[in-house]
Amino acid sequence: MAGQDLSKADLRGLVLRQICLRGANLKRADLRGSNLEEADLRGANLQRTDLRGANLQNADLEGADLRGAELRQAQLQGANLRRADLSGANLEQANLEGAQIEGLKHSGARIAGLIFPDGTPLKPWWW
Repeated sequence: MAGQDLSKADLRGLVLRQICLRGANLKRADLRGSNLEEADLRGANLQRTDLRGANLQNADLEGADLRGAELRQAQLQGANLRRADLSGANLEQANLEGAQIEGLKHSGARIAGLIFPDGTPLKPWWW
């Protein structure tokens, strides 16, 4: 499924564990409650995608475009978010514990209740 155009697709609640969606267009897709554990989403377009409550544990989102994405209560433990763009995304109550965030862009992201990579709910000085 790498490189596929799935923009605006209704993929709510699906089990997509270990799926390869590298470089796919998922702009404005509905992935609420979906299981994307260990998915390959490197370089994918996830702008304004609804990922509320999605399981993205250990997913590879390196270089993904998540601008304006809805990630409330998303499980991102151990995810690779290197060089991803989360500008304007809603990360309220999301869990980033153990996530790799080198080069992450997060300008304007909403972070109330976010669990940071070090496991704390306190905003670190470098965020």
